[in-house]
Amino acid sequence: MSYFSRVTLNLGRAKPEQLAALACGDRYREHQALWRLFASDPDAERDFLFRRNEHNQALSYYVVSKRPPEDHDGIWSIESKDYAPKIRAGERFAFSLRANPVIRRKGEDGKSKRHDVVMDLKRQCGYQSQSRAERKAEGELIQIAGSKWLQSRAEKHGFSVSEKAIRIEGYHQHRSSRAGRQITFSTLDITGVLRVESPGLFTQALQAGIGPAKAFGCGLMLVRRL
Repeated sequence: MSYFSRVTLNLGRAKPEQLAALACGDRYREHQALWRLFASDPDAERDFLFRRNEHNQALSYYVVSKRPPEDHDGIWSIESKDYAPKIRAGERFAFSLRANPVIRRKGEDGKSKRHDVVMDLKRQCGYQSQSRAERKAEGELIQIAGSKWLQSRAEKHGFSVSEKAIRIEGYHQHRSSRAGRQITFSTLDITGVLRVESPGLFTQALQAGIGPAKAFGCGLMLVRRL
């Protein structure tokens, strides 16, 4: 059993330090604040996905979790429902995904490392050495890199999607800290229309997420049946 929830912060009840954890832009501190929604079992491993949503100065999160969230701090409004979508092969869905798109490449030391797909594409095409006339617009590079990244993972997650059905926007680079270590990562907001090929794999992707950096608010795919 999984749960799909929308949790909204009650600004009037939150303490300054609680607001700071959510407003400072550090995605890991944000993750820790949300983890308190599942504090009834402090020994459990992270078993939820989340996505930040800001609208009309209100801060809320979409959350998919194995356990129902509980407001232990008295600062959240929680709306939850069972999340067990019934999906058939061939169905089409409009989707929205905030992802951390990376690609692995071996460095000079022979070790495989993760690279931001947009920066990697720039390196592969010699972007820095090109003249302005030769360069593709950055928006075009973002579209190409993000589309290829999603298509390369589609089969594994039980769906297919054409390049023409994908729109890439919202490319951002973030800095966070974890256990005293500085972490940098990028996000892309990806929207479009997909076709389900394997209902089992697709359902698993909806509940477990797509791509890395799930602790930083990435990987949760929101879908709407067409």
